[in-house]
Amino acid sequence: MSEPNRIEINRAPVMTLWAAVVAERLGHSHETSLTLGRAVAGLNAQSKAVHLGLREPPTEAERAKRRTKATPESVPLLGRLVPVVDTPAGLRAAKDGKADSAQAVERYLVSRFGDSLEPVRAAMIALAKRFPREELAERAYSLYERFRPEVPAGQRGWGAKGVLDLARLAALAPKTAAKRR
Repeated sequence: MSEPNRIEINRAPVMTLWAAVVAERLGHSHETSLTLGRAVAGLNAQSKAVHLGLREPPTEAERAKRRTKATPESVPLLGRLVPVVDTPAGLRAAKDGKADSAQAVERYLVSRFGDSLEPVRAAMIALAKRFPREELAERAYSLYERFRPEVPAGQRGWGAKGVLDLARLAALAPKTAAKRR
C-alpha cells in the first residue's frame, strides 16, 4: 500500500509482534518476549484452524493441559498459557519441549513487515505503555481485536491479508498516560 500508516499484512505477524510487545512490557526480556509472541500467535492459529474445520480438535489430555494455571513451565499471555523452557540464554517459549529462537522470530517479523516493522513496533510499544501492567495483561487481547487487520470471515479469511491502520492503533490509547510500573 502507498500510505505509510496503512500496512497490508496477515494477522499472524501482527499478533506475534503485539504479544511480544505486551510480554516485554510485562517484564520479560526482549528475546523471551519474541518467542512468547510467536507461541501465542501459533496457539491462536491452532484454535482458529479447529474452529474452521481445518484441524482436528485437541484431545482431552491437551485440553486439560491448557486449563492448568501458570507454572514455572508456562507463562500467561493474551489469554493463553504458553509452555516455556529455561535455557542458558534465558526463558524461551517451547513447542514439544524445544526452545524457540528469538533470532528466528525477529527474522520472521522482518520478512513480514519489511520497512514497516519499526514504525509498527513503536506504535505498539506506545500503546502498551499507556496502560498499567496489570490492566494491559487483562486487556491485551481485546485491544488486539480492535486494531487487527480486517479479513473475510471463515475459511476465506484464513491466511488472508488485511490492512493494519496505525492511526486506529494509536487511537486506542487512553487520553492520560499510565504510570510506568
